[in-house]
Amino acid sequence: SCSSYGGGPRFGGSRGGGGGGGGGGKFGNPGERLRKKHWNLDELPKFEKNFYQQHADVARRSPQEVEQYRRTKVITVKGRECPNPITHFHEASFPSYVMEVINKQNWTEPTPIQAQGWPLALSGKDMVGIAQTGSGKTLSYLLPAIVHINHQPFLERGDGPICLVLAPTRELAQQVQQVAAEYGRASRLKSTCIYGGAPKGPQIRDLERGVEICIATPGRLIDFLESGKTNLRRCTYLVLDEADRMLDMGFEPQIRKIVDQIRVGLVFLPPNAGVFSGNAHLS
Repeated sequence: SCSSYGGGPRFGGSRGGGGGGGGGGKFGNPGERLRKKHWNLDELPKFEKNFYQQHADVARRSPQEVEQYRRTKVITVKGRECPNPITHFHEASFPSYVMEVINKQNWTEPTPIQAQGWPLALSGKDMVGIAQTGSGKTLSYLLPAIVHINHQPFLERGDGPICLVLAPTRELAQQVQQVAAEYGRASRLKSTCIYGGAPKGPQIRDLERGVEICIATPGRLIDFLESGKTNLRRCTYLVLDEADRMLDMGFEPQIRKIVDQIRVGLVFLPPNAGVFSGNAHLS
């Protein structure tokens, strides 16, 4: 795992809606009826997670050039076998359907968390990314998520999401879902937003129709997992957005319950991990 610090139609349904509050259960112990899954991996769809092809320009850079770029952009990397950062969008080797969306934005260069985060995420490595708000961290995990999803078998009826983003509040979840809807549209990916304090009906309908990307606060997601409205058997791309804030808010037991429903577990971060947008590609 690595840490980076820096400045055709598919089966699916529609976007979620409704207003309301964040996660967390009102009564008892949320998720107490959920039991840790023991998956028979032979019965689950196989999945790929390494789609990164290092661009020739990136490969040619000397260690000194890489270090100079990281120092200039205030990027600190800790971990084993961390790939070199990219310095231009085309070096990420994103598919054309992703590059077309990027090119429309008229951005000049990737932000630091994107420059180092994209090669890590596209390589299928577990990652912790720490970056300030407004630094492009949402796209640092969502664009690789879109690539990851498009390499997986299509959803079948009854399948849950392939990408799960957990967020501490309704407001953050809705912000992420707006980005997911905009950037997933080119490859016809469906997303929905699941949070408490809003009517369950529209959210359940989205899940039942099938969504590749689910952005959720922990409490409402646990509610739906307990009642069988969705499942995480197909989830192979997990993001904890603002994980430190979720831990501060007391969500750790719920997060552990949710991760227990995914085919493989996740190594948790200490509470002082800082502003976090991590994507764990489960293997």
